[in-house]
Amino acid sequence: MANNVFAHADDLLGMAQAIKSLLSKKNTFVIMPTGGGKSICYQLPALINEGTALVVSPLIALMKNQVDLVRGVSKNDRIAHVLNSSLSKTEAKKVKEDLLNGFTKLLYVAPESLAKNETIDFFKKINISFLAVDEAHCISEWGHDFRPEYRNLRFIIEKIDKKIPIIALTATATPKVQDDILKNLKMNTASVYKSSFNRPNLFYEVRNKTNQVIFDIIKFIKKNDGKAGIVYCLSRKKVEEIAEVFQINGINALPYHAGLDSKVRVNNQDMFLKDQCNVIVLSPGPGSPKDYPLTSKIYKKYKGKKKIIGICLGYQQILFNEKGKIVQQKNIFHGYQSKVRVTKESKLFKKNKIFKVGRYHSLKLYEPYKSNNLKITMRCSKTYIPMAIEDQKNSVYGFQFHPESFLTENGNIIIKKILSA
Repeated sequence: MANNVFAHADDLLGMAQAIKSLLSKKNTFVIMPTGGGKSICYQLPALINEGTALVVSPLIALMKNQVDLVRGVSKNDRIAHVLNSSLSKTEAKKVKEDLLNGFTKLLYVAPESLAKNETIDFFKKINISFLAVDEAHCISEWGHDFRPEYRNLRFIIEKIDKKIPIIALTATATPKVQDDILKNLKMNTASVYKSSFNRPNLFYEVRNKTNQVIFDIIKFIKKNDGKAGIVYCLSRKKVEEIAEVFQINGINALPYHAGLDSKVRVNNQDMFLKDQCNVIVLSPGPGSPKDYPLTSKIYKKYKGKKKIIGICLGYQQILFNEKGKIVQQKNIFHGYQSKVRVTKESKLFKKNKIFKVGRYHSLKLYEPYKSNNLKITMRCSKTYIPMAIEDQKNSVYGFQFHPESFLTENGNIIIKKILSA
């Protein structure tokens, strides 16, 4: 049930013993590293036991990930649910109906949700097999993720049923935190199972910081093409900024933080976990199209199969791959706003409509240029330089300017037009 569990022989023995302990309705404490198989220690007993297992988890993202994993190996989506603030009233009602009808074996809840009187009263009506406390270090005042609500879990569960066994799981508990967890949950006689934290496939690497940190990260990502990764930032604003910079540079990056609309956050998480993307943004920069053979390969591979949008150098990359000649222009436009006019070739925008746009480029398409499918759909009002292209047949679109820039008026309208085309 757990995702990609790689365990040593000692780890497997510890997992088996923890599962046996919980099936015997004993309080159990599991200390295993991330990826060591903690989740299966409660997921398997939940499926075997009668009733529903309550799983307390601190993060909505973790809950959703676990529910998706469980549902992924079951024909019945009702086997696992979440009950938290992300649900609408209708969705929460459906979850409760499944619980009352005995369809659900695993219910993931936030400690704040569990503490509500109406939730406690409801849980008294159903058969609860056990309580699993994931990320149990959140209980301890000594833990690095202390959550006050976690310290009330024992009190809450006793309100529902004092006989419900508890399994607490953590990957980051020091001896002092371990003692605090056992004491707070009144599990001093619990069976304790620890496994090795040695993971030879994991390591820290510290690099000297340069004055081009973002560029260094982009280079690193491009060198590791095809691999997934997470970049942590200190603020929500920085998350949005970095994601945007990555997108401009042709990296399929999405922001994820608590300030996002819940549906957007869930969608971004799903796209990351399932490696799904229907739109490819090509904007490699800096340099010229010939400097990015990998981007050319991506363009040729997905042309006609997925919608492709090229911005700035990504626009030039499309033209370069469609036998266009990219040359240095006389004037360099960096942080420059100018007017562009829509041509009669555009199928998306009204002919002769004027847009004020933000430009950051020193290269341009050399003319004359002819293509059967690729049409020049916007030009600079002053210099007549091509500024946008459309290929309706293959869903290929390009902008020499930056529609996402604050210098581009109505840039959001331009982007929505392309995305909905």
